[in-house]
Amino acid sequence: MNTAVKITAFAAVLAASFGTAYGVGAGVDPVNAEPAAHGEHASSGQPKGEEKVKDEGAGEARPGGLQVSEGGYTFDLGTPRIAADRETDLRFTIRDDQGGKLTSYTREHGKDLHLILASRDLTTYRHLHPELAADGSWSTPVKLPEAGDYRLFADFTPGGDAEGPGNLTLGADLAVSGAYRPSAVPAPSRTTTVDGYTVTLAGELRPGAAEQLRLKVSKDGREVTDLQPYLGSYGHLVALRSGDLGYLHVHPGGEPGDGRTKPGPEVSFHATAPSAGTYRLFLDFQHKGEVRTAAFTVRAGEPTGGPSGATPKESGDVGESGESGGSAGSGESGDGHEH
Repeated sequence: MNTAVKITAFAAVLAASFGTAYGVGAGVDPVNAEPAAHGEHASSGQPKGEEKVKDEGAGEARPGGLQVSEGGYTFDLGTPRIAADRETDLRFTIRDDQGGKLTSYTREHGKDLHLILASRDLTTYRHLHPELAADGSWSTPVKLPEAGDYRLFADFTPGGDAEGPGNLTLGADLAVSGAYRPSAVPAPSRTTTVDGYTVTLAGELRPGAAEQLRLKVSKDGREVTDLQPYLGSYGHLVALRSGDLGYLHVHPGGEPGDGRTKPGPEVSFHATAPSAGTYRLFLDFQHKGEVRTAAFTVRAGEPTGGPSGATPKESGDVGESGESGGSAGSGESGDGHEH
């Protein structure tokens, strides 16, 4: 996969009820872009320092995660409902156009498939790496602390199909039962903290134009210059649009060992927003053997600045470390990862 990005979007919010009733969180933003079919992730070329990179396909970006089926493949979620605060195995398969289970994948960033999970209010986030069984079924344990509506994204490239669709992002809804309390999307902020690390965001997210986003990591007032590779890079960024959870999967410019990319303190990305609106950014980075997730809220078409320093209430339950329920961005332990 190239180092640049493809922005994707999918359907409007759905509500589900069972067991103890719950509803959809309030405060979602309107969306101006109409959904369309998904293609492969875009390529905007290598980063060029502070220079803006022309996005050749900015006006033609085709959103993904909208459909449960696309390009001849279907995301078949076997556990569409789970209970809050209870560890459950999520099970799913990717099926081909004949209904068979896909067993061959092209490995991307060290994994055959990346599974992203997010709550509709964007306060809970997980980057999961499920296990593939010999029969083509996938599974991963997950424990979610809050009831509500969630979205799953399966990001993968089918293997052994030279004429295939390339990289796909398919989406499916997950309902979590229990007492539901809607949350507002955290307020925009340029700085957040997680596990004692401070991450600062610079740059803008613009509709229809590739812009550079720069994220700088520090700890105890000192810049971190020895970030460790994670999934083949020094940072991994996912952005979700508030309201419809439009999906943007971003990878940084350059990679470890290329002779020009430094292991911190700054990791840069190029991203193009599909429309004006509020987005939630989730940065995974690894230091001293542990992956952590820093979360930001930005508004496309506006400077990424805003009220600095998100509070724990604003940051939400971004991730867990050992299922502890810590919140990235709040100074508590939390990495947003399960393997």
